[in-house]
Amino acid sequence: MNWSLSFEPFFPWPVLAALLIPGALLAFAGLWTRQRGAWLRLAALAALGAALANPVLLDEEREPLKSVVAVVVDESQSQTTIDGRSAMTDEAAAELEARLARFREFETRVVRTGRTSSATENAQTHLFEALDSALRDVPPSRVGGAVLITDGQVHDIPDNAAALGAPIHGLITGEADEMDRRIRFERAPRFGIVGKPLEMTYRVIATGDQRGPVDVRVIINGEELFIEEALIGRETLLEIDVPNAGRNIIELAIDPVDGELTGVNNRAVALVDGIRENLRVLLVSGEPHSGERTWRNLLKSDASVDLVHFTILRPPEKQDGTPINELSLIAFPTRELFVEKIDDFDLIIFDRYQHRDVLPILYYDYIAEYVENGGALLIAAGPEFAGNQSIARTPLIAALPGLPTGDVVEQGFYPRLTETGERHPVTRGLEGAASEPPAWSRWFRLIGIDRPDGQVVMQGANEQPLLILNRKGEGRVGMFLSDQGWLWARGFEGGGPHVALYRRIAHWLMKEPELEEERLSAAGRGMRLEITRQTMEESAPQAEITTPSGNTLSAELGPAGPGRFSTSLETNEIGIYSIANGDLTTLAHVGPVNAPEFGDMISTEEKLAPAADATGGSVRRIADNDLPNIVPVRRTGSASGNDWIGFRTTDDSILKAVRRVPVFTGFLALALLLLAFGAMWYREGR
Repeated sequence: MNWSLSFEPFFPWPVLAALLIPGALLAFAGLWTRQRGAWLRLAALAALGAALANPVLLDEEREPLKSVVAVVVDESQSQTTIDGRSAMTDEAAAELEARLARFREFETRVVRTGRTSSATENAQTHLFEALDSALRDVPPSRVGGAVLITDGQVHDIPDNAAALGAPIHGLITGEADEMDRRIRFERAPRFGIVGKPLEMTYRVIATGDQRGPVDVRVIINGEELFIEEALIGRETLLEIDVPNAGRNIIELAIDPVDGELTGVNNRAVALVDGIRENLRVLLVSGEPHSGERTWRNLLKSDASVDLVHFTILRPPEKQDGTPINELSLIAFPTRELFVEKIDDFDLIIFDRYQHRDVLPILYYDYIAEYVENGGALLIAAGPEFAGNQSIARTPLIAALPGLPTGDVVEQGFYPRLTETGERHPVTRGLEGAASEPPAWSRWFRLIGIDRPDGQVVMQGANEQPLLILNRKGEGRVGMFLSDQGWLWARGFEGGGPHVALYRRIAHWLMKEPELEEERLSAAGRGMRLEITRQTMEESAPQAEITTPSGNTLSAELGPAGPGRFSTSLETNEIGIYSIANGDLTTLAHVGPVNAPEFGDMISTEEKLAPAADATGGSVRRIADNDLPNIVPVRRTGSASGNDWIGFRTTDDSILKAVRRVPVFTGFLALALLLLAFGAMWYREGR
């Protein structure tokens, strides 16, 4: 029973004071002057005041509240990937929860953290964030304390841990004498020029007094290139050549040694985006024509392209007596371009070019050899390709994907994608291609060819080939069998997607990875692995995935559009995934690169010690699952000892009911009041 006295006056306190204070002053004045009956007058006034104040005894029925104790269980990858830690953690959490359940003073809240789909949370161990979430609805007076079961590698320890107002205890998993080595990048640029050296630095770190050289394997895009030596603790310079445009995965690896804690952090990863140095393109226009500047304007608008453009303004057979030095601003340096520096060009374009002895016949052999050895050639054909001076009648025939029939079709037609073109990356998804007829303008000229060699991705009048793409040796050849593309550029009948088409053709010829017909790509988006397969086939085989820990998974690739198949799956491991699909393989890194979670995996008491000391708690290792005893303590008492940990109890309670007992009411109160006034009048009357 909880008794207390309360007052419920019949008048407001100011009114009550106005009534009683004058009487009290008169009574005290009587006492001061020693008048007879002064004490009786004061007693009568007190009885009147008590009656008007209406005192009430309250009996409160209260239910005591429990202190809330949070048990935060670390399930991050530094715990789960090391043998023994996960089992030790689970056993300690179960035993601690059972012990806390024996105390009526405590309410236990168990929070498990570290297993999420968030890349940020998986990259670091955020135990205090989980603790804050668990106690967010608990008033400070009811917080009994917290226990963190972890390896000690916590990345969100606050500077003001004492603000919790309750002890924080740390129970550390792992052994006290663990040994480990790890490698990390110190300086890793995000971008590099393809084919050019890129400087990076790294460091090998080891616990204890480990010294000496370590063999470091350098792996780029899954291929081990070389092994070099590095001294433990010293920053080491690494120089590599960026192999490809786009994303490159640079990986450093050291072999584990006997007794090492884990090999997970024996790898360091850097993602380097390869940027192509300016591409060199040679454009040779056979004669001035309406579409001559279309290719030029497109290539000049691309900042990554260095364009060399020549136009044959006056053919050699046209003799009018004009001096040679007045025929052009500069001489056409044929030998320099097609013999000495031909390999410097990434792409050669012949735009309506015909053989007129401007180029010696031998030079066509050099161009064909250039293609065979990995070069790129594009023929933008006009009517001259079907004539007697066609370049198909030169040694360049060895590189061409089709021979002219001599026919020139002069009629209006809509360029259309073939079935192959609907799947090919160069023409797939061209704006306006999905409707019938296509939502672009007509063309009016087509050069006929016989037995095309390669992939016909666009067709013209009478379903004849319009655009052919072909591989020749190590190089590539494209043939555009019309010179009417300028109609799209000029907006005739609404124009067409000439910029997208021409640019894709040029970049496919120059081996842009994203435009490969058969390509497997993968990327990490947070903790999700996304896989895409480009193929000219009707379906894609199942993807085989190898996780960073060596486990294998399978995933079906579903249609994602013509020539594209993809899938997406959630992962719970940070690191490099290897994906195989048919004959293709690729790598993808999921999660943050070089996440702190895998940086230092040695269990430690040092990181949590300042927070525990500031709150009156303690940090100790779990030895043979011998957990400390639990002791309820007052808010001002000590919260830890050699073999025990304490949690604060609370005085908070819930009011369930109140019983009122009036003190100065009824006949007894009336009798006392009458007695007091009667005695006063009696004394005054004598």
